[in-house]
Amino acid sequence: MTRNTAKRIAPCGSQNARLACFAAAAGLLALVAGATPALAAEPDDDEDSASAFPNIYLDMRTNYFTVPPGTLALGFNNTLSLPALSSLSSVSGRGVTLDLPLTIDLNDRISVFGGVTGSTSKNDLSPWSSFDMTSWNVGVQADVITQDDGWLPTVTVLSTLTKSAGDGPLSSTNLTTVVEADRALDEDGTRGFLAGVQVMNTRIDSGLASVRPAVIGYLGAYYQGADNWKLTGRAGVQSFGGANTTELVPFLPAGQPLFSLRSFTQPVLRFDLDRMDDNDNRLFGITAAIFWTPQPAFQFTLRTPLYLVRK
Repeated sequence: MTRNTAKRIAPCGSQNARLACFAAAAGLLALVAGATPALAAEPDDDEDSASAFPNIYLDMRTNYFTVPPGTLALGFNNTLSLPALSSLSSVSGRGVTLDLPLTIDLNDRISVFGGVTGSTSKNDLSPWSSFDMTSWNVGVQADVITQDDGWLPTVTVLSTLTKSAGDGPLSSTNLTTVVEADRALDEDGTRGFLAGVQVMNTRIDSGLASVRPAVIGYLGAYYQGADNWKLTGRAGVQSFGGANTTELVPFLPAGQPLFSLRSFTQPVLRFDLDRMDDNDNRLFGITAAIFWTPQPAFQFTLRTPLYLVRK
């Protein structure tokens, strides 16, 4: 885990309103971008002045994922932590999401972020849907303990609140919290070991379904070479408590069966390849993940941060 990761939104309920929300978000980003070029272009000989400003960037993530039939999209990261109950199907599906969280690194230990997610999806019986805004999120990441403080490893807490943009019967609110310990083996932190736990809690706002928590425990390791390419691997076990969809019967299309979303405990794997700069800012990243639900699901992520201010 590296940095750069319950009110109803009535204004974004219709398609036109959601497009307006996208336009407003783009306008806000344009204003920020227009207000900060001078900061990003600070001369090299004025490092003390430049360091007074936090990193500000659009942590853009493009995700492609597959979902087995009759399962929920659970997994390691926030993109798939919000169960796709609205797309439950007896056939397999796939989708593309675009995450646009505006992130501010307040200092070396604390970051805050917030943004929107748009998506499109299809299954074996239907074509690709139109790309639309599907959720918004806010969150914070903080190093509550650093290895410099003593013999303890660096402990990072990442918490993200995600809310569906629509007001349908399956609109949901999700809180994902990750606690990860990082024990570096050298002073520069270019290699080390990881251990962590991720807890996902989802609430269906209408009460028509209930989703029990999903918990992932994992171990990992990382190595960063002299050329600033960083490889990280994580392997763990996911335990999902299942979901009750009995109340969904009146809302299912005629002839569509009620899905049995049983609990399971299955392995998960994730690999990250990141290009960092000399100040440990991510410039580019690729993530590949596989998680069993209990059938295997896959996700590939392209991470291309757009910096407005970068130390």
